[in-house]
Amino acid sequence: MSNNRHADPRQPSVVNRGEPDLHLAAVRAFVAVAEERSFSEAAARLGLSQQAVSKRVARLEADLGTVLFHRSHSGTEVTEDGASFLTNARALIALADQAVMLLRDRRRPLRIDVHRKWVASIDIVRGFHEAVDEVDLEIVTSNGLAEALPALARGSIDAFFARATGELGEDIECTPAYLEPLHLLVGRRHPFAGRSEVAMSELAGETIWMPGIARPDTEWAEFYRFLGDDFAVKYDTSGLPLFGHEHLVERVGSDDLATFNGERTRLPWRPDVVQIPLTAPTPAYPWSLLWHGRNRHPALRSLISHVTDRYLPFDPQRQWIPTQDRSRFTTPARS
Repeated sequence: MSNNRHADPRQPSVVNRGEPDLHLAAVRAFVAVAEERSFSEAAARLGLSQQAVSKRVARLEADLGTVLFHRSHSGTEVTEDGASFLTNARALIALADQAVMLLRDRRRPLRIDVHRKWVASIDIVRGFHEAVDEVDLEIVTSNGLAEALPALARGSIDAFFARATGELGEDIECTPAYLEPLHLLVGRRHPFAGRSEVAMSELAGETIWMPGIARPDTEWAEFYRFLGDDFAVKYDTSGLPLFGHEHLVERVGSDDLATFNGERTRLPWRPDVVQIPLTAPTPAYPWSLLWHGRNRHPALRSLISHVTDRYLPFDPQRQWIPTQDRSRFTTPARS
């Protein structure tokens, strides 16, 4: 076993770790000490304690396997290796600062996932675009939370409208956006076709055609499952694949089916199909706005304010939403 009792205590041990993994904070501390020729002055410049600066420099020396400074009566001086590294260290810090500045200052569209372009969320985004000047938008669609949450985490989208349920993930924030009333869509020969409204109690035991909820793991399938449980509604999920809205409306009109539809969901008009409000209570689909808490897009805060300013809280006297959603939608939206 070797004896290192007489080794220079300032000389870090060298461990073969492959390529060094440089930390910008440590490089920045090294540059500050080299330019100020003082650990205490560098600490004041960086807004850190002298101990923190010393630890960062020591970490960099360990990563590089060399001593970067020596102390003299005239101050702290760079070693020969330190002087050799200083030029590249300054370039590294300048490049990192430039990259951050370009990312912060670049003007790119605010990328909003609306889930589908024919549902209520597209109207919210259109209202935002009309209300706020000089905001460039890019509208994208996805297959719900399963796709959008990872996209928010990656930064490939800036915001997403959905029913927020389950674990949203670290740093994902949300605020209630809109409670969309549900309507009943029926063919002209259906027993409810001549009604101006239908009470939820009248649907007990009825079978509602809902091919869109055949996948039980989606947030909207869970919503309709809760709705069915609370009002004794049964579902027929047959008919997949569903060939678009034209196919849905055609089936409802020709086969005298009944299906649920959001009040602001855009469907092609057919003379043999009617849309009837549901009441006593009115079931509402709870839309939330979701975003990543560290996203600093300059237009994101404006979108959040636009949504929260227009949000109307849940009214338990006339509306129904799942119990799991009520705590979020009963309180005022965050600003």
